[in-house]
Amino acid sequence: MNICVFLSAADLDERYTRPAREFAELIGKGGHTLVWGGSEAGLMKVVADGVQEGGGRLVGVSVEFLRAAARRNADEMVIAKDLAERKALLLSKSDAVVVMVGGTGTLDEATEILELKKHGLHTKPVVLLNTAGFYDGLKQQFQRMDEEGFLPLPLTDLVFFAEDGVAALAYLEAATSAAAAEGAGVR
Repeated sequence: MNICVFLSAADLDERYTRPAREFAELIGKGGHTLVWGGSEAGLMKVVADGVQEGGGRLVGVSVEFLRAAARRNADEMVIAKDLAERKALLLSKSDAVVVMVGGTGTLDEATEILELKKHGLHTKPVVLLNTAGFYDGLKQQFQRMDEEGFLPLPLTDLVFFAEDGVAALAYLEAATSAAAAEGAGVR
């Protein structure tokens, strides 16, 4: 499975880097491919290192103004002209999406992916990995949107909130297996 991961390129403390590394190792050991922003910095580097050391592939999509920070030893690296093209490429190269901790860029990526899914422009499973309760406030906001009729489909059809990497990957594997079986006509 090609798993797109949106996350920070900031240097973060152990409460975020340790769970990120553990999730990355699960991706790699599972034989999956990481599709990510391509950076060789911060949490993006931690995750890329873990996937690569676990035996997984790395497909990076950097952006022209961050070209100098792109990882040199990725299996594939694409340089997009701008952030909009980068998001489109990340989604097109993936089978599933995981949103990890991050700042405004990560939030922008997450909301765009969810908006596209809301409108049926993709059906890929999306997970918000709620490390150390980072997305508790966002989860509460989404629940309110759902309860008050702002979402045209149930929140549970839009996004899955996982508390750890094991739950995130289990959800993605189940969701992609179910989609493959449905596509093959198996019920």
